[in-house]
Amino acid sequence: MDVIPAIDLLEGHCVRLYQGDYDRSQVFSENPADVAKQWVDEGANRLHIVDLDGAKAGKVVNLKAIEAIAHAVSVPIEIGGGLRDRTSVQQIFNLGIQWAILGTIAVEQPQLVQELCQEFPEQIIIGIDARNGRVATRGWLETSEVLATQLAVQMQELGAAAIIYTDIHRDGTLTGPNLEALRELAAAISIPIIASGGVSSLTDLLSLLALEPQGVSGVIVGRALYTGDILLKEALRAIGPGRIQDIPPNLGFSSFA
Repeated sequence: MDVIPAIDLLEGHCVRLYQGDYDRSQVFSENPADVAKQWVDEGANRLHIVDLDGAKAGKVVNLKAIEAIAHAVSVPIEIGGGLRDRTSVQQIFNLGIQWAILGTIAVEQPQLVQELCQEFPEQIIIGIDARNGRVATRGWLETSEVLATQLAVQMQELGAAAIIYTDIHRDGTLTGPNLEALRELAAAISIPIIASGGVSSLTDLLSLLALEPQGVSGVIVGRALYTGDILLKEALRAIGPGRIQDIPPNLGFSSFA
């Protein structure tokens, strides 16, 4: 299972929000590119970036910081926040970003999502941010009447490469992932699901590992990495490639143990 460090950008800084509240942000670094290099140096093979200003503005805002991150690391990057038209999506792909995460337009402009999935196959991820099971949009400032599972099914039909599911009430709270919602989502679709929100410990990560056979292929970890509640190297050893439980036991003659 992929362990994907999150880098949230606000006014060019690396921050974390509490339950998506812009007024409850904590700055962890003024140089997001350095943060990206740190996570890659510790073993990350993928990064998750959110342009928080872009999510509110409806267009890419932290382009300079995104470009600096893209130049600083060689691992694939997924990015969301403010990608609501083709121009914005093309703009980030021009920087060498691997995946575009679409949220608001998945609800408001599904036809555009379908067109982008066709134009950029396997590069469009849908970010479903749920509040009490219903999809939030526009930087989590509005909540629609659309159910998360309904949207996921629709987006799979339109050609989405994967779904990132975030439980807003758990995001930035270190209270653990919403396993029940993830199971429900996994039962409804067959494309990969990436879990996000609330991960606070190795125990939380191991609980998600049980959902891997159902299609939960990765987990985004944010605040817990920045506070030190989770060490990335330990997380990768717990659930990543070559995880501890995959190492053959030492039977006295194993060349691996």
